[in-house]
Amino acid sequence: MNIVLRDNLILITTGFDTLNCSWMKEFLNKHTRGMLFLPKAVLVFKNEALNEVREEFLSKLSEYYAAQNEFSHEFFLRSMLRYKTQPIKVELKKLLEPETVKVNLYAYDKDTVLISLEYPNAWVTNYLRSQLEVYVERGTDISLVIDVSDYKAKARLERALNKRHILHYQIQYTYDNHFMSKLYSDFASFSFGNLCGDTQKDEQVQFYTILECPIGASQDVLKKSYKKLTKVYHPDKVFHENPNMLDHYTQKFQLLQEAYTALRVVS
Repeated sequence: MNIVLRDNLILITTGFDTLNCSWMKEFLNKHTRGMLFLPKAVLVFKNEALNEVREEFLSKLSEYYAAQNEFSHEFFLRSMLRYKTQPIKVELKKLLEPETVKVNLYAYDKDTVLISLEYPNAWVTNYLRSQLEVYVERGTDISLVIDVSDYKAKARLERALNKRHILHYQIQYTYDNHFMSKLYSDFASFSFGNLCGDTQKDEQVQFYTILECPIGASQDVLKKSYKKLTKVYHPDKVFHENPNMLDHYTQKFQLLQEAYTALRVVS
């Protein structure tokens, strides 16, 4: 483990064994809402309501680090507490071979989605909670029930599911043939022109979701959203050492182009 105290960040570089220590997991579990997941790291922002939790964590971290390096825990803790208001980044010192985690999606109806894992994985569950917590109705260590009764929630779900790489986990989503039709059952009678099959309708609905627009959005709304999202996801704007991030942005950028091309009306 290595700890660097910067003016704007506490950087902890460590192995996956430390990430799975009980005191580390407890700290991260309590900061789900204020956590950003990166391909090989998590970034934890300050939460005023959890000041005591943060100080207790820094104390345990300092003690753990001092024991490894045989120096004064109390002295190092005083140094760390000067940075206690800064974000804490916990980064893996090396990117392990990705481990696949299977996650199943099931739509009870147009308003409710069940997300379930084959076996408990706190990191994947915490990532999903961090993205969808406002819409989580209930959950366990292997499942979340999500309220997607409005289209902001559906768009949020789509954005969450677009990210497939969490730390060294590769998420593999699966769902049955009725998932899309149930989720968008309000638009069962919606006319998509000369479409002739359920598969095509599902694809058309997905295009609106990719562009983060409601079904049947106007051309102006589609164009505005397309321009905004392509600026965010353009591969040329990504600077990251991990090629998976570039692949993710490239894939998203291509999906945006495909969706907009399919939905726009050429005059």
